[in-house]
Amino acid sequence: MKTTLDPRARSILRSALSACFAIALLLLVQPVGTPFDSGPAPRIDPTGIESSLVVCGGKTPEAAIARFVELAGGEKARVVILRAGENGGNGGDKEKPADEDFKAWKERKLAALDVVQLPIEAADSAEALAPLKEATGVWIGDLPSEDALNGPVEKELRALVKRGGTMGVDANIAARLGRFALARDGKTTAGFDVLPGAIVLPAFDAEKDKQRLFDALAKNPGLFGIGIADGAALVVRGRQLRAVGDGAIALFLAASSSREARVIDLRSDSPSDLTMLRRAALARTQPPPPPQDPPVPELASGSLVIVGGGDMPAEATKKFIELAGGPESLIVILPTAVPGATSTSTEGNFLARAGAKNLKVLPGTKFHEVESKESLLALKEAKGIWFGGGRQWRFVDAYEKTRAVELFHGVLRCGGVIGGSSAGATIQGDYLCRGSPLVNTEMMCEGYERGFGFLPGVGIDQHFSQRKRFADMTALMKARPQLLGIGIDESTAIIVQGHVAEVLGKNAVHFYGGRKEVEEGQPDYESVKAGGKYDLKERKVLDAGGEKKNEKQ
Repeated sequence: MKTTLDPRARSILRSALSACFAIALLLLVQPVGTPFDSGPAPRIDPTGIESSLVVCGGKTPEAAIARFVELAGGEKARVVILRAGENGGNGGDKEKPADEDFKAWKERKLAALDVVQLPIEAADSAEALAPLKEATGVWIGDLPSEDALNGPVEKELRALVKRGGTMGVDANIAARLGRFALARDGKTTAGFDVLPGAIVLPAFDAEKDKQRLFDALAKNPGLFGIGIADGAALVVRGRQLRAVGDGAIALFLAASSSREARVIDLRSDSPSDLTMLRRAALARTQPPPPPQDPPVPELASGSLVIVGGGDMPAEATKKFIELAGGPESLIVILPTAVPGATSTSTEGNFLARAGAKNLKVLPGTKFHEVESKESLLALKEAKGIWFGGGRQWRFVDAYEKTRAVELFHGVLRCGGVIGGSSAGATIQGDYLCRGSPLVNTEMMCEGYERGFGFLPGVGIDQHFSQRKRFADMTALMKARPQLLGIGIDESTAIIVQGHVAEVLGKNAVHFYGGRKEVEEGQPDYESVKAGGKYDLKERKVLDAGGEKKNEKQ
């Protein structure tokens, strides 16, 4: 006998099951156990979502199906379509789809295609769930009815993600994938947070919906917006966001007290980055770095060796080992800025060739690796730390809001040395130049503007003359005039002790933001060559150098 619930009881049940569905989707796609520090904002897991996701903004474009199938395994894909049954569900459709709704799916070469109608009756669950157990991709065509999401379905979806499967959703579910679902009346309701930190608006019409989305973001600071038009689909793989289909996708960052509202057009040939957008949205809730009255570029203790990339100057290598306490001292090597680094990384080989005998490579990038007992103990005992080259944003993703950063600074407090080249040079500054995960040509990247601040009050760029980066530093100085800008050429280094930087190597170092008044038509920087010195505190040249050339290693 079928029991009929009164409207109030049905509403309560619907809410409870919707909450269960939200939790299930969140656990399916988003990493759990993300650590927090004592600061106001949580640590953002840089990996993005754990599975691949295809989100439609309206009618499902053929390109979205094509990409979904590709991610699910192509001709080897075993696809299951979940949809709400019109008459309470049939517990699974054992026949291949035959109606017009599934024509686009039938035309594809797949290893298997099954439709499971929801809810699944208990008596039919074993047979109905069989396709899900082998699926490589699941497409959810409609929200389940009140009693559709049961334990076994949730379990199989979790298993799908764990084995690297792909999920897709129709437009009628898309709005609920973000932190909040935005209704047409402007009100927001809790979403599934499958796309963490976002408000997702399908069927997006720029003319009608742009301000509505900005208004919702203004009421929910720290979030960013995604508008997906009819005919478009958003493809998310880990942290990468890419558009497919003919419709438009726009990404939104709300205005703040120091930044204007921003709209980014997402195109198929120009991906964006989920972690970068989340960080940018959170950055808009805080004052932009650096403070208007930044700290003096000065070390209370310890030393820095900052190299502009290219060949390592032999004198700088020798000085780094000396400042670490000699060849027997423990030096930790961080090859973090290149992907896939291992404990056998060659990043520190130049130190070994110069006589260093106690080198330890820490390649970890995930939180549990960075915060492992082995890694933290090595950093506590280190007399020197070397940051390798690559992309500086990877240092931020790996170490920000971990105990490791405090231990880095501890090396300096104990009189040790920190060094690095290229990305390992830039990360030492207070302001992080070229922090974008997308390109290395963007001098100022919202959300990735904070370095580790070993040398406070400065922004450091590298490969400077060789890559013609003078104009980029000029632009940074106009945007952040309180900074001292330092552009370091390749095969060139500065040794910083106290508030004096000594130049070693083959080329020159260029200092921006000095006390000297810049005459029109003249360089807005002062260059110091090998053998010269610059007073970082007084912002003036002590010795322009240039009398000798240092051999390269």
